[in-house]
Amino acid sequence: MAQKVMIFGAGLVSKPMVDYLAGHGFEVTIGNRHLAKAAKLAAIHENVTAIEVDAGDEILMEKLVAEHDISVSLLPATMHPVVAGLCIKHKKDMVTASYVSPEMAALDAAAKTAGITIMNEIGVDPGIDHMSAMKIFDEVKDKGGKIVSFMSYCGGLPALKDNTNPMGYKFSWAPKGVLMAAGNNAQYLRDGKIVEVPGKDLFGHYWLVDVPGAATFEAYPNRDSLSYIETYGLQGIKTIYRGTFRNISHCDTWYALGQLGFFNKNGEVFDNLDMSVSEFIKTKMLGMEKDACLRCKMAEMLEVKTSNIIIKKFEWLGFFDKNYQVPIKKGAAIDVLTAIMLEKMSYAPGELDLLVMHHEFIAEYGDRQQRITSTMVDYGIEGGDTSMARTVSLPAAIAVKMILEGKIEATGVLRPIDRKVYLPVLEELETMNIKLVERFF
Repeated sequence: MAQKVMIFGAGLVSKPMVDYLAGHGFEVTIGNRHLAKAAKLAAIHENVTAIEVDAGDEILMEKLVAEHDISVSLLPATMHPVVAGLCIKHKKDMVTASYVSPEMAALDAAAKTAGITIMNEIGVDPGIDHMSAMKIFDEVKDKGGKIVSFMSYCGGLPALKDNTNPMGYKFSWAPKGVLMAAGNNAQYLRDGKIVEVPGKDLFGHYWLVDVPGAATFEAYPNRDSLSYIETYGLQGIKTIYRGTFRNISHCDTWYALGQLGFFNKNGEVFDNLDMSVSEFIKTKMLGMEKDACLRCKMAEMLEVKTSNIIIKKFEWLGFFDKNYQVPIKKGAAIDVLTAIMLEKMSYAPGELDLLVMHHEFIAEYGDRQQRITSTMVDYGIEGGDTSMARTVSLPAAIAVKMILEGKIEATGVLRPIDRKVYLPVLEELETMNIKLVERFF
């Protein structure tokens, strides 16, 4: 009898996982709040079943976890510990591509007691970044060396030919999560000194990075890099930095959006948004009169000219268009911006995305240093899946297969940092042309 996989969530990254697991003969159930989304993924496979699932329906969620051999959570991050708790209760394994939250980490002992594997951070970032970095870390250690500097960057962007808006960015998944992360604090270690970046200054703290075979990108810090010193076993390292890639002028633009108040996670929720975007920004966000010059006010607040590129980008977003209605009826400023970006910055059919990952290492062997880079430049497939969907869901799908085949035996709340995990996953990804090029200097 085929082993059963339960996938919670049928979002934009789900399809490659469904195709992979179905192709390997597993019996797959995919549950989603909107049945049509799940049904579309299931339609081409005889061994895939689509069902309607509300993640708030605890009885149904528990029933599905109990009936399957392993569960995959592609739900919003806050739901992962809920699914994990059900998996622990019924002694079922689990996989998710998301970061290990404090709530998830707290389940480690219970997962070990239950004898189950809960594999996290096995997507692209986090995921492929961990695995490709650990490969270099372990190789250097095996040769008697030590890593003294590690700088890691990753970004999902439009392919050059489809970079067709002035924002230089498009969404291959729901924008809300990206906007929510825009106010996160960050910290990293550089030359032995801790650098702390408050969320309000996140997009004001960036530099340029040249990536072989790709382009030059802006990079800004990604969350807490210091926590990975222990995760990666890099005690004594002098520099460790994890950053996000974006196209040129992105950071200044998003810094300006933050200054205007769009990233306020606790902003006022407005019930009646039957108005233009221009009126909303004037009256609800900035306290201006309806007939005042919004362009002038923004330029004044941002200390730029009205002809500045940031102001022109805001014009493209529709901020000054009196006929452009707010796309939602209720929400906070962050919800309004999410809806605008979803309308104007989504990929059109046939457009390709680009995933760029770039690691820079410095290894010491006694009094000798070696510089190493590891780089992935991956494009979406013409007429097929996006790079983001493939690089997020295929590593997780491979982990599901390995767990069900008994090739991952460790229990508890895990990341893919053991060579017994990352080497097979990286090797299989290479067969699908998802690979990093290593260079030694």
